Amino acid sequence: MSGTDAQIVLASASPRRAELLEQLRIRFLKLAPEVDESAHHGEQPLDLVRRLAVAKAAAVQQLLQSGLPGSGLPVLAADTLVIIDGLALGKPASRGDALAMLARLSDRAHQVLTAVAVAGPERIQSEVSRSTVRFRAISADAAARYWATGEPVDKAGSYAIQGIGAVFVDRLEGSYSGVMGLPLAETERLLSEAGVDCWRHRGPLD
Repeated sequence: MSGTDAQIVLASASPRRAELLEQLRIRFLKLAPEVDESAHHGEQPLDLVRRLAVAKAAAVQQLLQSGLPGSGLPVLAADTLVIIDGLALGKPASRGDALAMLARLSDRAHQVLTAVAVAGPERIQSEVSRSTVRFRAISADAAARYWATGEPVDKAGSYAIQGIGAVFVDRLEGSYSGVMGLPLAETERLLSEAGVDCWRHRGPLD
């Protein structure tokens, strides 16, 4: 998409977030930020997920100031964490890491936090979506075969609710799109507050 067609810049390389924005019929450019996602000492998950989303939006906004396509557009960023036992589960570092995460999540409820940040011309605003997901019991064999599909590799908590990982979900309370990685209610609210006409391209479907 050309810069003249775009309404915002998505600060993410995630195909899932791009798909969700397309679902809203928001027109966007993509530019992935480079941000250190390590937690600060003693940082709580809620503070971490919000800080990372804001940092991603700010990083891309700064890149755009060099004259890249999309300069002057609002920047949308997000970050997702899976929380259980007070621990934040990010993307698995290895097969063993993923299997350990799935074993911890098995037959239990966990929380998914997704922070959304929108950088406008004067400030960065953010919101955090909180959802609770309960998993059925996952056998060691099912976890290993799930890893073999390749789906858990780049997913927080080592699963994708919109993919094969949905077979593990007994119950969801909260935002399905938030668990995917971009809560749409919060996203549209923040974009509207930043001056984006979210209804601009929502004519009849072809």
